[in-house]
Amino acid sequence: MTSRVLLVSPATSASSRQARFDDGGSIDDIGAARARAAAGSLPVAVRVLTSPVARCRETAAALGLDGVPAPRLAGLDMGRWRGRTLDEVGAAEPEAVGRWLTDPGCAPHGGESVRDLCKRVARWLADAQAVAGRTLAVVEPEVVRAATVKALDLPVAAFWRLDVPPLTVTELSGRSGRWNLRLGRPPAAPDADY
Repeated sequence: MTSRVLLVSPATSASSRQARFDDGGSIDDIGAARARAAAGSLPVAVRVLTSPVARCRETAAALGLDGVPAPRLAGLDMGRWRGRTLDEVGAAEPEAVGRWLTDPGCAPHGGESVRDLCKRVARWLADAQAVAGRTLAVVEPEVVRAATVKALDLPVAAFWRLDVPPLTVTELSGRSGRWNLRLGRPPAAPDADY
């Protein structure tokens, strides 16, 4: 049995435009318009999930999807850095930011480490492989990165080398504990062969 997982990154928000660690904010007007324009372009899925944060739920709704929030697909817990920009944190805690960006096991913000996020997403992917058919999930970019790290058996340090643009689709297909990766493309790509 082959399982397919489509990971859709959320539309833009004021936080994402400012490189702000998730502050629970909504998608912006431009992001909402782009998501509405892509509504109906994604393939039918046997289940639709979202990260529990507002911008993922709102992106799903704008895409015309009725997603169920899945706590295991939450973005990286940034602890006391939540809601602050990377520049603000870097100015206040330069050594901590340096450690965080170079050591995947480090969580100086009191939240979750990148390594722990990757483990959490890997466990979810293992469960997702048992689902026949297609799963579509609107998730934070770091969840897409963690899934990619797992799918390709990359070292966790590769997490920071993966860019996930807003409102793109990353597709995984897998069986027997192995995943293949089809990297992000716009949901309304004219040559999509879903």
